[in-house]
Amino acid sequence: MPNLQPNSRPHPMHFGRFDYAAFLTFFAYAAGSVIVPVSLVELAHELGFSLEDGGMTAGGALQIGRTVPMVLAMLLVGFIAGRWGNRSTLGSSVLLMSAGIALCSIAPTYGILFCALVLAGFGEGVIEGLATPFVKDLHPREPGRYINLTHSFWSVGVLATVLLSGGLLSLGVSWRILTAVIALIACTAAALILIPAKDGAHAVIHQPLSPKTIWVQALQILKFPHFWRYYAAMFLAGGGEFCLTFWSASHIRLNFEASAWAGGVGVACFALAMVIGRMASGYFIPQNGLRKLIFIAAILGTLVCVLLPLSPNIWVFDALLFLAGLATAPFWPSIQSYAAHNTPNLDSTMLLILLSCAGVPGCGVFTYLMGALGNQSGSLTHAFYLVPAAYLLIALLIGFERSKD
Repeated sequence: MPNLQPNSRPHPMHFGRFDYAAFLTFFAYAAGSVIVPVSLVELAHELGFSLEDGGMTAGGALQIGRTVPMVLAMLLVGFIAGRWGNRSTLGSSVLLMSAGIALCSIAPTYGILFCALVLAGFGEGVIEGLATPFVKDLHPREPGRYINLTHSFWSVGVLATVLLSGGLLSLGVSWRILTAVIALIACTAAALILIPAKDGAHAVIHQPLSPKTIWVQALQILKFPHFWRYYAAMFLAGGGEFCLTFWSASHIRLNFEASAWAGGVGVACFALAMVIGRMASGYFIPQNGLRKLIFIAAILGTLVCVLLPLSPNIWVFDALLFLAGLATAPFWPSIQSYAAHNTPNLDSTMLLILLSCAGVPGCGVFTYLMGALGNQSGSLTHAFYLVPAAYLLIALLIGFERSKD
């Protein structure tokens, strides 16, 4: 039996067919999540809600439309996966997400678009709940490294989508075409997951669990006091990350009177830094270095993000977004992996699902709050102070946690 204890020296990394399927899943998931904020100005004009005339709340509400079904799906995903297995459940959810994104591409009104995002949200909720434990089961020796690396493909998806869509939108390509392409990519990811590997490589054998067993596992986690520390940290991490992802392009275009391409470049700076940060964390940070990584990143993120509202021009704003991306990169995957490592007596799959039930609401709540604050002040500038406040709290929650390292 292999030694599953974390080592201070990283081992060589090995990947199988399902790893590449997970990479593409995160890519498609990210692309579907950011295509709406990147094209929000064009979408708002076409569907009849102006961001300049109080429509920021309507724009932020689109994220709530995704968030609520995501949370509902995550609350049920443990029972579904316990019956059908992680792989089958995950692949089916990617297909559901694809269907929702495809419906977005043909939505004639804001209401239909909202409903399409609700449908996609159900699929995304299952993905959010299962993708991380799916990868963890594939690599029990050093899961934190593989989780960080796999999550980097979320940032790759953001980077590719904002750059390509920003440029294509500036050239007059419809946001509907871009959304349809993303739906096709999601279908491909689903096929890679659902088609079994011929040699069984990296396949995790599923043992069905009764609903009672799953419920007992969940209650054990909810009764563990430190779980709520990790839960709060995940809520803040999701909120800070998605505030920067969702609103940066619109802020650039409205505050600096820039083009769709310029808005896409700004988000691309953030996404590129996220890719670098997560890949570097995966390759170079061993399992027992996660707490220190999270703490240092949170302090640096606080210092950088507090300067964002003070940016005098688009170049400074983009540079700060890049630094913010480096700091933000390890939060989501590292907090999850650190929590699982620090609670070895709890079921890790259920733990990761419940922690995702914190990160996703954080995305929706903070995104909505930024839009609401932007409406009140007439600008998103001061609303950006929500991000450093969230990161400072992460530093306090995790930095002084007693680790089992």
